[in-house]
Amino acid sequence: MHHHAKHNPTTTYIHPSQDPGVHNYPRRFLGLNMLYLKELHFHVMPHALSAAEKRIMSNVFIINNLPGISLDVLLILPLASMPRPTNEVLVSPSPGTVVAPIHRYTDEQLAKIRALHEYAETLLLPPTDSYYPWELRWINKPDTMTRYSRASKWNFADAQKRIKATIEWRREFKPDLIPPDEVRIESETGKIIINGFDRDGRPIIYMRPGRENTETSPRQLRHLVWCLERAKDLMPPGQESLVIIVDYKSTTLRTNPSISVARKVLHILQQHYVETLGRALVVNLPMLLSFFYKGISPFLDPMRFNPDLHELISPEQLDADFGGEHHYEFEPNSYWDQIVAACGIAPDGTRVQKIEGEESSGEKDETTPLSTTPSTSSSETALEEKHEDTSIPKDVSAPHLEQKSPVVVSS
Repeated sequence: MHHHAKHNPTTTYIHPSQDPGVHNYPRRFLGLNMLYLKELHFHVMPHALSAAEKRIMSNVFIINNLPGISLDVLLILPLASMPRPTNEVLVSPSPGTVVAPIHRYTDEQLAKIRALHEYAETLLLPPTDSYYPWELRWINKPDTMTRYSRASKWNFADAQKRIKATIEWRREFKPDLIPPDEVRIESETGKIIINGFDRDGRPIIYMRPGRENTETSPRQLRHLVWCLERAKDLMPPGQESLVIIVDYKSTTLRTNPSISVARKVLHILQQHYVETLGRALVVNLPMLLSFFYKGISPFLDPMRFNPDLHELISPEQLDADFGGEHHYEFEPNSYWDQIVAACGIAPDGTRVQKIEGEESSGEKDETTPLSTTPSTSSSETALEEKHEDTSIPKDVSAPHLEQKSPVVVSS
């Protein structure tokens, strides 16, 4: 028997025969000032709902542990009680976030860091080479020599070997110059997105293999590297690592990357983004794919399975799909534009504000770099205020290193 209701601007009646899809309800609720549900008889399958949907639906239906329940309810649900979806990408930590960990070094370690920088200088391309400013920019970043020194456990010979290998890899791969449009198609389903920060100020990269939209190709790898570079762009001063959350919801053997592809990714992370993976968190891993992590988990020390994400990430920074309060709704064009703008990436992969020494259209670009402080204070400046990736010290001597106090994000 069909029920009828009078429609007006403030009420809407939805009958299951008109909208049997439970998953559509949360979004429909947001468009209503008041919702009346009267004598509706249908089944809700709790296991089919996401965490965010369960929270919404629990305001409307009593969801219990039965495989399906018949409902006969009369409810009036104010719009104010419903969470509003947003397309806003979180590109900065919450105010008051204390960046961690803070690494402190002995005098002997500081000497090794400076010596490694001096060694890296000898490996640079000639100043006349178009990629020279980017190499110089990378070795002068406050975290480069410290990360490679720690990764080598302060074995100077090993640190030299590692830094040389990465300089050569970056020279060939040019990760800092990947044009956005080259990899944009890989982002259209939101299979890899940057959104939010953990409690220590690490940027979060969400990976959802179930949203795979392209065939295996070098472009997939370049897209991942592009995302790593953008996450590094967004790191607050003093932060050197990031978080990766891998969500296996809806993932199948077809959409899951092969072990060989995963190992290529791990090789890049371990060899060329050393000490950058702060946390690797895996959620919703089906038993069918457990073999996959048996093949790669020995290489991922910080990996954790089904962790309590609330311990690591504050609610306002955590996606609602994982129990957070950030009800992010992915829209490909909006997401892409926000990330490109926040990181200041130009269409050709360079920066909107040119770095020192970079040439444009065959002529020396005269744009003033964001930072013109000598390298004797570049690291210190970077920890006092957000250092931009477009900056590069004029002096190429080793960065000045001092022990730092914890950095608090003010805005």
